[in-house]
Amino acid sequence: MTQFTLFETAIGWAGVAWADKGLVGCHLPDADPETARRSFLRKNPGAAEAKPTPAIEKAIAGIRALLSGERPDLLDVPIDLDRVPEFNARVYAIARAIPPGETLTYGEIAARLGDRLLARDVGAALGKNPWPIVVPCHRVTAAGGKLGGFSARGGVNTKVRLLAIEGAKVLEPAPRPSKAGAAPQPSLFD
Repeated sequence: MTQFTLFETAIGWAGVAWADKGLVGCHLPDADPETARRSFLRKNPGAAEAKPTPAIEKAIAGIRALLSGERPDLLDVPIDLDRVPEFNARVYAIARAIPPGETLTYGEIAARLGDRLLARDVGAALGKNPWPIVVPCHRVTAAGGKLGGFSARGGVNTKVRLLAIEGAKVLEPAPRPSKAGAAPQPSLFD
């Protein structure tokens, strides 16, 4: 049975879901708990809200610390890799080892997997990452100092914000032209 809890961080309300083998999902912060709960349950239907276990409390403490600008090591947070394809699990293992404030490129991860031509596959795997923050996909950038994409709400602006909290040196994204009359997409942290 999947359980979840929401918790407040320095930048909003986040959440984690867990089962017997560890975390099955993480949710990046939203402005308020009800928005976070609705969004979280869309991705984790059927999850029951519950009191965190001691291991989950430790994971939450690490996530809170990271989002407050500290540099905790989240490598010991248990995640249930049985729920993802083997290739994705290998990508996530490399991404998890990137220290706070540092980055690797999609191509560098592909090279560590044995084939630089897998860079797009690395990006696709990271786009399906169920554990943002714990598996720090925001620390993976494109070649040449470019940020690359980010599938969370707020897109690249969210990625920049997370990297800035960690003190990473990154380029700010260029503002996107908006469609006439369209409201700009809100950043996760606005």
